[in-house]
Amino acid sequence: MGAHDLIIRTDDLTDPRSQALVRRHLAGMHENSPPESVHALDISGLRQPGVTFWTGSMGGEPVVMGALRELDRDNGELKSMRVADAWLGRGLGRRMLEHLLREARHRGLRQVWLETGSTPAFAPAIALYESAGFIACGPFGSYTDDPFSRFMTRSL
Repeated sequence: MGAHDLIIRTDDLTDPRSQALVRRHLAGMHENSPPESVHALDISGLRQPGVTFWTGSMGGEPVVMGALRELDRDNGELKSMRVADAWLGRGLGRRMLEHLLREARHRGLRQVWLETGSTPAFAPAIALYESAGFIACGPFGSYTDDPFSRFMTRSL
């Protein structure tokens, strides 16, 4: 199966397999950043109003996830981007990122923002975001300067 077989759908996080992917994402964030620098949303955070969560599945198995939080009528924040460990390096993260950007444009957002880690473990994510036109910026929303955070943005 290749990235072209990926089916992306909104996900209400009732499937235990989707919940497991979120838990793996949270564990990965805590493995690579101190607790006060982890800004990933847990399952209840991903169910908040204004947040839409998607999973991409291969053969019915959730293998990639991503979320979009609407900050206001013009701005959105990408959240919870994660590819299941066994599926890394197959272009699935790029497919989810493209989906999130299309959805943000469809909703009329003008700018998207994200916060990611700054340690070497986050280098592949940063490279993906840069290749999609994201540029470094300062903290946004309620974020503050943090040596373990990297902030990025792009216009739509």
